[in-house]
Amino acid sequence: MWGAALAVRSSECIEMSEYEPQMSAERVEHLRRWHQMTSDALHELGSHDVSYLGLDLHVPAEVFAPTPTSDLLGRLVSTRVRAGQRVLDMGCGAGANAILAAQVTDDVMAVDVNPAAVEATAANALRNGVGAHVTARVSDIFDNVTGDFDLIVIDPPFRWFPPRDMLERAFTDKNYRSLGRFMSGVSGRLRRGGEVLLFFGSSGDVAHLDSLIVDTGLSSTVLAERVVAVRGEDTMYFVRSITPSRS
Repeated sequence: MWGAALAVRSSECIEMSEYEPQMSAERVEHLRRWHQMTSDALHELGSHDVSYLGLDLHVPAEVFAPTPTSDLLGRLVSTRVRAGQRVLDMGCGAGANAILAAQVTDDVMAVDVNPAAVEATAANALRNGVGAHVTARVSDIFDNVTGDFDLIVIDPPFRWFPPRDMLERAFTDKNYRSLGRFMSGVSGRLRRGGEVLLFFGSSGDVAHLDSLIVDTGLSSTVLAERVVAVRGEDTMYFVRSITPSRS
């Protein structure tokens, strides 16, 4: 449900070398075609309602909805959140993960760069009876986020192609600039003992994700994974627990 909190303004880019895909040119072209087919299908879908892990969600046309593999993350959100914890849903989309967290704790912040996603999250939180527990606001990564958190949930874009509209920002992040920005800043937003739950898949550049984790002083453990046949290939989807490395 990354409804696109991973946009980044050029004046705020962290200093890093230009991204180069860590895969063959043939693989890059395959993923480019995959991205185009995904975009076409999502733009045709339009506004719709979704039943997801017991939630009743309305998803506007320009907002990313839960996918058939999103439950890998959603189920972990439900089981790892504890009462009294403060939770951040980074890139909230239609609000599923924020709502699942708010069923357990009463202090959930949900942010997205897409105003339509923020509006959908607030409306869906009310629709599912936890509106008083969710604060939804527009934010580019941590720009409009206050304080620190026990748990941060993120389902970032898997691809690195330039997005052409707000909906595409939900599943592509130009050169992974904003994922890098998130990784570089997240340690300062975690409380002692806190963690990030991150959802990703092998239709993205997992090697680059690994390098970002290491380069920003983080460590990770796989909590859940699933192999699904998608567009003629086996694709691995997984959730990692990411924490600051111990010195």
